[in-house]
Amino acid sequence: MDLKPRTTMKKMKIIYWVFTGLLAALMTASAIPNIMSSPESVAYFKFLGYPAYLLPFLGVAKALGVIAVVTPGFSRLKEWAYAGFFFDLAGAMYSHIAISVPVSQWAPMAIGFIILGGSYTYHHKLLRSHDASSATLRVIREQPELKMEA
Repeated sequence: MDLKPRTTMKKMKIIYWVFTGLLAALMTASAIPNIMSSPESVAYFKFLGYPAYLLPFLGVAKALGVIAVVTPGFSRLKEWAYAGFFFDLAGAMYSHIAISVPVSQWAPMAIGFIILGGSYTYHHKLLRSHDASSATLRVIREQPELKMEA
């Protein structure tokens, strides 16, 4: 029995959950102050030029995205959540660049993109490996039975 595919699958799952856990922590850490409209969040949002009433909306969207990404199944919903996280990070980065915030202050956002990309990539690797193993099982099950005639 070959253990390599099982070991590879286990490694992929571990890498996926590390990236996804970090992504969930990052997005939850920004969602909570947004939902609560903390004074610091409101002040920073105004500094970026946005109205404070958007904060709770963005916070709830991030929280729902986190739930979608960490819940097994729901592949299409996960795709929307990943897209929302990408646009959230891209919009935040663009907002900082547009008002001439120094690179040293917005460059660390690249870490968020790396975490997001890692989670997304390994999500799709796991889907492909699951689809491949399901197809193999389907082929095995669909094999016609051989009947011996006497």
